[in-house]
Amino acid sequence: MSEPVRLTAPLTREDLEPLNSGDTVLISGTIYTGRDAAHKRLIEAVRQGLELPFDPEGQIIYYVGPSPAPPGRVIGAAGPTTSYRMDPYAPALMAKGLRAMIGKGRRSDEVKKAMIEYGAVYLGAIGGAGALLGQAIKEVEIIAYEDLGPEAVRRLRVEDFPAVVVNDLKGRDLYMEGQKKYARGEKG
Repeated sequence: MSEPVRLTAPLTREDLEPLNSGDTVLISGTIYTGRDAAHKRLIEAVRQGLELPFDPEGQIIYYVGPSPAPPGRVIGAAGPTTSYRMDPYAPALMAKGLRAMIGKGRRSDEVKKAMIEYGAVYLGAIGGAGALLGQAIKEVEIIAYEDLGPEAVRRLRVEDFPAVVVNDLKGRDLYMEGQKKYARGEKG
């Protein structure tokens, strides 16, 4: 297994070009959170020509609704949510410069095409490992839609946040590649 690729957010297209589906990455820097309800509001703002709570150019969105922070921590469990629920909104954010999304599960063909067109990647985080993932989050600030509770948009400062490249800029899909290997009887 190769060494993880270190990424520092915000990202450029050039940062993402060397990535291949299946690569592991460690992300440091700023990432933003948002789930279904927040995405709906973000896209309504885009459609109305309003300013977004953060500039998506070069940014990463993590599909997460974290649990409350226990004593001595900045955040509770922060595991990924199922990404396809954001598929209706993701292309419009990529058109605004969003470079990466973190979640779990497959993406629609429309989202995969938009990733290639706009130069974005989809990263998978391990579901069920929310407490472990929360340890990579060093600072948290709610920046929009506080009324949404766990689904509010947050700015996170992360150090060595682990993820796997599922969809790369070349159109490869880790899930599809895995199914093909399995069908051919190949191991890992």
